[in-house]
Amino acid sequence: MSRSKHTEEFEIEVDGETYVWRLQRKPKWSSDPAERHGMGIGVRHKEGQREAVLEFPVGPQPRFGAPQLRASQIQPELVERAIGSAIAAGWEPLSRGKTVIIVVDETGG
Repeated sequence: MSRSKHTEEFEIEVDGETYVWRLQRKPKWSSDPAERHGMGIGVRHKEGQREAVLEFPVGPQPRFGAPQLRASQIQPELVERAIGSAIAAGWEPLSRGKTVIIVVDETGG
């Protein structure tokens, strides 16, 4: 029997507006710098359809055998700051269009 992929989505309020976010991509470490990437959070306005992917830096590599990052472990304050940064960078969540990718720092700024 195949396992279905279940993506957890969470609601968060930023400046009086409700957004839905999910962990879209987990961090990946590699000896090849071209293959390293940080976590990516997919976010959209609850009533909108345009999505943004908020990309974070790679960060330190976890120790061997450490558990995988789960969306429930991400601090809501970090997501809130990152959404605010995306809006300040020009993301219009209620507009139509392609998904935009916005790079933020490790604090979501």
